[in-house]
Amino acid sequence: MSDYCSLPDQLTWTETSPGNRRAVLSHRPEIMLVAFSFDEGAIGALHSHPHTQVSYVAKGVFEVTVDGVTTTLPAGSSFIVEPNLVHGVVALEDGLLIDTFTPRRDDFL
Repeated sequence: MSDYCSLPDQLTWTETSPGNRRAVLSHRPEIMLVAFSFDEGAIGALHSHPHTQVSYVAKGVFEVTVDGVTTTLPAGSSFIVEPNLVHGVVALEDGLLIDTFTPRRDDFL
């Protein structure tokens, strides 16, 4: 990854749990863009973090839970998670989320 661009063949995918993997697309200290790939039935476990997160459903259908409210979101949808709110997802089919975090998630580097 250069300072300004990333290319698909240069991405490093990291398995995060069975059926889930992530790749950091771009980042600066104040912002980060990350792709999360999910196999059908894979779970992004409920968790929280001090970052603001905005997620775009690029592919598939996800059951998304934010602060105890669950919504089914198809491709083309998005959701936002305020800092420290408990959230997670279940992939109802193979899918891809594109997440933005501010500030950067240093634990992903």
